[in-house]
Amino acid sequence: MCACKQGIVMVRPHGFGLNAQTATDNHFQPQQKELADIASASELALKEFDTFQAALVKLGVRVHVLDDDPTLDIPDSVFPNNWFTTHEDGTVVLYPMKAVNRRLERMPDLQQRLQGLGYRVSRVLDLSPHEQEGRILEGTGSMVFDYTHGIAYAAISQRTDKALFEECCAALKMTPVSFHAYQTVEGTRVPIYHTNVMLSVGEQFAVVCLASIDDGAEREQLLSSLKDSGKQVIEISEEQVALFCGNVLQLVATQSEVEPAKRQHVLAMSTTAFKGFTEDQKETLMKWNTLLHTELHTIETLGGGSARCMLAEVMLPIANPPS
Repeated sequence: MCACKQGIVMVRPHGFGLNAQTATDNHFQPQQKELADIASASELALKEFDTFQAALVKLGVRVHVLDDDPTLDIPDSVFPNNWFTTHEDGTVVLYPMKAVNRRLERMPDLQQRLQGLGYRVSRVLDLSPHEQEGRILEGTGSMVFDYTHGIAYAAISQRTDKALFEECCAALKMTPVSFHAYQTVEGTRVPIYHTNVMLSVGEQFAVVCLASIDDGAEREQLLSSLKDSGKQVIEISEEQVALFCGNVLQLVATQSEVEPAKRQHVLAMSTTAFKGFTEDQKETLMKWNTLLHTELHTIETLGGGSARCMLAEVMLPIANPPS
């Protein structure tokens, strides 16, 4: 299966800014006092969003842009991958979010919007009520899917409940692989808030920070699963994780005029991540991908997320495919 079958959804943010509710466990976000004199964050984020979206379209990636609700206080709306996923059997999953203001990002009319874009939705699996019990699972922030082999990977944290992860995998008929990943903050090992900053799985490769997994058995289990599914493992350091080298996503240029089997893969990332990869790593990634990068400094600095977090894959079937 293609890395991203149909296209992606991006949400254009109209009130982007530092979200104090997520900064408690997202250590990629700086302290608010350090940002007191940063002006026009929302305007800068919009420019970064538009540049990134245009670059994706130029390379033939199908991008559906949805606007957020400017009347709501949703500073992280640019990261839609956390609250919904779509699947090739027509399933849409809605996820429970840890931060109260992030729960407002969920669009009540998402099913109608996706159907209006020409996709078939046959089932909505709403896991969001679990957030009232403190059971959190934040979409493809919490989980990294290997769609081809039916495997879901998850680093357990405050935002990724292990039992709910396994229940979700059972509902989606995917094999769960869980582990614990950490980063060092002021000399202390703390859980990495989302799996997708230390792991990215493409068709032919996996970018992973094995050093973030302190437990040897868990590290070996993850490595074995990646290798057994045919991935070439590209190992990144904890320093590269901080540069968002793990927060990349392989896409397919579905808008290309060439036949599907020959359409190019696009590996989307920020300029920060691009500069963070070594030349050897970039050469390896370019064996299968065109590397696309744009500047996302404001979104990364204030939001604590990067390119992958901005992209929600559309795996749904087309409602009326040509005969």
